[in-house]
Amino acid sequence: MSPEKDGIFQVCKTIDFCYGHRLLNYDGKCRHLHGHNARVEVLLERSHLDDRGMVVDFVEIKQTLQRWIDETLDHKMILSETDPILPELQKQKEPVYPMAANPTAENLARLIFEQARRLGFPAVQVTFWETPTSFATYRG
Repeated sequence: MSPEKDGIFQVCKTIDFCYGHRLLNYDGKCRHLHGHNARVEVLLERSHLDDRGMVVDFVEIKQTLQRWIDETLDHKMILSETDPILPELQKQKEPVYPMAANPTAENLARLIFEQARRLGFPAVQVTFWETPTSFATYRG
């Protein structure tokens, strides 16, 4: 096959997981502890394909990024590290993931984007579906 010319190749991996959270400085229902079934779409992009003819093998994404999500975020209570309930949940040995920011869909999209990049993936965008009808997107 001839080399690529002036084109961009993209692949997208969808990852589902469950989590709980609550939002600080928020007046709506989400100020209380509650859970979601999240869907994450990780968009990867390159101007060329590797020697296998791929941007990235989907199996590699599953074995690294999806594994990180499964081990780090899935079935965890994701809370701001300033949330006053965090020390009690940690004391009770509940599965929590403290993060520097308020755990909004926007900040979770950014967290996963940054982890994808740290793992060496050419991520250009992460879309974080908090519900089937509501999502936030972070682009690098």
